[in-house]
Amino acid sequence: MDKLKNHMPAAFLLLLLHVLCLCISHAAAFNDISIIPFTQGFTTLFGESNIIPSQDDQSVQLHLNQYTGSGFRSSDHYNHGFFSAKIKLPSDYTAGIVVAFYTTNGDLFKKTHDELDFEFLGNIKGKAWRFQTNMYGNGSTHRGREERYYLWFDPSREFHRYSILWTTHNIIFYIDDVPIREIVRNDEMGADFPSKPMGLYATIWDASDWATSGGKYRANYKYAPFVAEFTDFAIHGCAADPLEEVTATECAERDDHLAGADFATLTQKQRLAMAKFRSKYIYYSYCYDTVRYPVPPSECVIDPVMRQQFKETGRPKFERRHRRYKQKSEVMGARNYGNQEEE
Repeated sequence: MDKLKNHMPAAFLLLLLHVLCLCISHAAAFNDISIIPFTQGFTTLFGESNIIPSQDDQSVQLHLNQYTGSGFRSSDHYNHGFFSAKIKLPSDYTAGIVVAFYTTNGDLFKKTHDELDFEFLGNIKGKAWRFQTNMYGNGSTHRGREERYYLWFDPSREFHRYSILWTTHNIIFYIDDVPIREIVRNDEMGADFPSKPMGLYATIWDASDWATSGGKYRANYKYAPFVAEFTDFAIHGCAADPLEEVTATECAERDDHLAGADFATLTQKQRLAMAKFRSKYIYYSYCYDTVRYPVPPSECVIDPVMRQQFKETGRPKFERRHRRYKQKSEVMGARNYGNQEEE
């Protein structure tokens, strides 16, 4: 090893050490979360026969076949929180399939529900999974705030951590340690910002009517069962009854602890990583959809450079060529989003 060091330029060694330190520091915020067993924190939502927990109770598989999909939900609702799990998506032909990881209270508030979601959209064989995030507050489904993206890795090859942070002040969506979207609350949003306690949900289901190319490609059950795997569950928040008014003091200590956690505050490096992700991998944003919203909603922060990249429909002016994933992501800063192979 010493001989190898002698042949390495000093500048390269310093760069290597810098990158390693970044990896350790960014990973620390997510390694310090408490993992909960599946049956301790969750219960069946639907498709019980298609929910397969592991023997050690740390993981679960959700299956979709020609008879039914499946889903689970947290046993409690939470007045704000950090919701996280490692997920591996189905492989091969997945057109028409949606895997969702989300928070909601829609089972209790049919017309005034709150929701924060990741939705992963399957594709035909050889084409990449895509995904979208969205936010609803107080039933504001007619003011959807969806964004759609590509991934920089193959989500069916290995597990990646997906996380939703929801505080009184902001919402952050994470993939691994990379923040991909932040919504900061302001007074103009009013009830559009989620305010009622929500539970954590995960589902797999057939959305052939819209999920892939607007319904052009449908689920093909000769590839069934479609299997989504979940592990390393984490929920940090104040459990609360959604049907009872939560007092200001009841969850204040938990809210303060949540707001002070490492994952609740973005560093400058994380903000740069988020900007890099968004400049390369977003392919629809409601903030730039001037047909739908001539005046952008109040929480939108319009980047003049990105504004030039989008059509009035909120889609990029120049469609990126579909790319195949590299087998491994590389780290540079928070993450490296480049180095993908052209199809």
